[in-house]
Amino acid sequence: MLATQRKVNFIDNYCGDVHVRGAYPYFAKALWRESGVELQVTDQDLADLKAGTVDFYGLSYYMTNCVTVDPTVENTTGNLLGGARNPYLEMTDWGWQIDPDGLRYSLNELYGRYGIPLMVVENGLGAFDTLEENGTVHDPYRIDYLRSHIKAMEAAVEDGVDLMGYTPWGFIDLVSYSTGEMGKRYGMVYVDADDEGNGSFDRIRKDSFHWYRKVIASSGEDLS
Repeated sequence: MLATQRKVNFIDNYCGDVHVRGAYPYFAKALWRESGVELQVTDQDLADLKAGTVDFYGLSYYMTNCVTVDPTVENTTGNLLGGARNPYLEMTDWGWQIDPDGLRYSLNELYGRYGIPLMVVENGLGAFDTLEENGTVHDPYRIDYLRSHIKAMEAAVEDGVDLMGYTPWGFIDLVSYSTGEMGKRYGMVYVDADDEGNGSFDRIRKDSFHWYRKVIASSGEDLS
């Protein structure tokens, strides 16, 4: 429990507390001390923090991680953060755990902590996509991922969370920030280029493009 609380505080709550509450959280000094950091904080610094709070909380969500004190447990990797493997979850081609319920949990936790509107600014699935000979790209796995996470957000709203918006990552294929690969594709539009920069760079709409257009047109009502 202490290991979990520590990770949530130091990784998740540290920046959020400063931005939303306008003050360093109680555990900040312990983090600085362990990191060998000594800050000279003035009264004006504290006043600026208090005056510069945000109106809403934006978050990226891709996966969840578990915490364990057992060094033999298999770990997972993510964009910036990793953790213990949850054996009950499926994983992407890059070992990121797929957990739409975790998005609902996170939204409830953040709204309960801060009480201001939330916005999911990144959420998506990196995968190997195949351009068929007839010029189509079929990505039902991406549709399933987005559908399940949209349903999780709907459930969070029904829980009472003030969720003001959602933008998936990303609309068009691009070089992955975390791995530097073009082959790790997130987009709903396929770009004909490989990891070496070879290809026509033509844009091809994937099945997920047509599906998500329908989702937008129905304000999320039609997820079929």
